[in-house]
Amino acid sequence: MDRAAITPILYCNRHGDMSWVGMEVADIEEYLRQTDTLDCDNEKIIAVSRRLTDGSESQREKAVKLFYFVRDSIPYNLYMISVFKEDFAASRILEWGRGYCVQKAVLLATLGRAAGIPSRLAFARIRNNKVPEKIVRMTGTNIFPRHGYTQFFLDNTWVSVAPTFDKALCEKIGAPTVEWDGQGDAILPAKDLLGNDYIEYIEKFGSYDDLPFDWIVNETSKIVGKDKRPWLTRQDMPGAH
Repeated sequence: MDRAAITPILYCNRHGDMSWVGMEVADIEEYLRQTDTLDCDNEKIIAVSRRLTDGSESQREKAVKLFYFVRDSIPYNLYMISVFKEDFAASRILEWGRGYCVQKAVLLATLGRAAGIPSRLAFARIRNNKVPEKIVRMTGTNIFPRHGYTQFFLDNTWVSVAPTFDKALCEKIGAPTVEWDGQGDAILPAKDLLGNDYIEYIEKFGSYDDLPFDWIVNETSKIVGKDKRPWLTRQDMPGAH
């Protein structure tokens, strides 16, 4: 029997279902594998993924539970932007308990892989019309050249989900939360709760089985500099000392 015939059975034994059997075997392996940043074999990642998805009856139900965990339990924090690869490891983001869009997308994809859901990263250039004025003054722009989100392979199709902004932040700034029932895409909204312009997708890029770190940093370093690390406390911020 050839490998294409036996691999889905092996993955079924490991992850408990076969909802992705329409994929090619090579693709399954690419989107479930461990990488430096999507460290889905990390013990803490596995433990959290299992805890969150325990009792789920489908991959779709698992994905929804993971989405809401990353959306709200890992608050969005723009100051977590970094130009160092180790700061994008999912296990580190989980430990910190916060992150900006790319880090949250990495964590969600990694938790997905740990749950046996083929997962990947996707990127876009967006304009955020509700960026605080102090951030615009600091960076000189309200355009994010490398906005990251997650894609899950569910029932033979890729679905895009953006766990970027947590509910508490959305309530504070008057923006709708991204809701997801496992059906279709769930991306950032174009309008805020008052009908004003909010998120504009300027350009959508491709999808990646791993974090395209150099590609991301080449753009973000132009805005934040070449030595930016996460500001975990106020003491880390420029001028704090």
